[in-house]
Amino acid sequence: MTFLKLGGSLITDKTRPRTPRLQSLARLAGEIAAALAEDPTMALILGHGSGSFGHVTGKRYGTRQGVYSPEGWRGFAEVWYDASALNRLVMDALHAADLPAIALPPVANLIAHDGQVAAWDLAALKAALRAGLLPVVFGDVVFDTARGGTILSTEELFAHLARQLHPGRLLLAGIEAGVWADYPACTRLVAEITLANLDEVAPALGGSAATDVTGGMADKVSQSLALARGIPGLEVLIFSGETPGRVQEALLGAKVGTVIRGE
Repeated sequence: MTFLKLGGSLITDKTRPRTPRLQSLARLAGEIAAALAEDPTMALILGHGSGSFGHVTGKRYGTRQGVYSPEGWRGFAEVWYDASALNRLVMDALHAADLPAIALPPVANLIAHDGQVAAWDLAALKAALRAGLLPVVFGDVVFDTARGGTILSTEELFAHLARQLHPGRLLLAGIEAGVWADYPACTRLVAEITLANLDEVAPALGGSAATDVTGGMADKVSQSLALARGIPGLEVLIFSGETPGRVQEALLGAKVGTVIRGE
């Protein structure tokens, strides 16, 4: 089983509110379709970030930190609206590529506790996989028993799903070619990250260049390493989906960008 995330920076212009990158979406959907046509036995779960849709609104209302007032709940609904609006555009692209994709919004069947998944009914997602469909999840608002409401990122959703479904590969496609050893100069790429060399590369891990309420590269690497350590055999790839054909290559097994392993 493979998990693929299309980062918010890849499918939206994160410097301009509510601005999708429709040509990129169409190309990426085509690459996913081509990979699945070449390997029809692949079990794939697709996720995508919220980019300049949910993140901008989430920052304005502080939704991730909690929802405690009528104004906060209005913001919660606004973040939901923006996240679902982008999901609709993603689903349009997947449909145009003739993929049997079905969206499973986390807000509908996930409950969090203090920013962590507490309960998530995966029956529908598992049924979709058995039926040969392409389940799609995305960064979304969720109800939270401690905070009232919050936002969970796609990586956080994938982390929970990975512990339940044990994928062999987790592919994180963004606009960066991988993890840079010399960020922000960005001239040397880190080929592999393990616990052994984490201290060496840690100083180069910066945040996001645009509004991101769920963390930047440092969070992405630390979460990925923790997940890889907890799931034997899992490898996480951080790579650029900007290069045409790269997502297709990654889905078909190529080692691209930076590989994160738990051993």
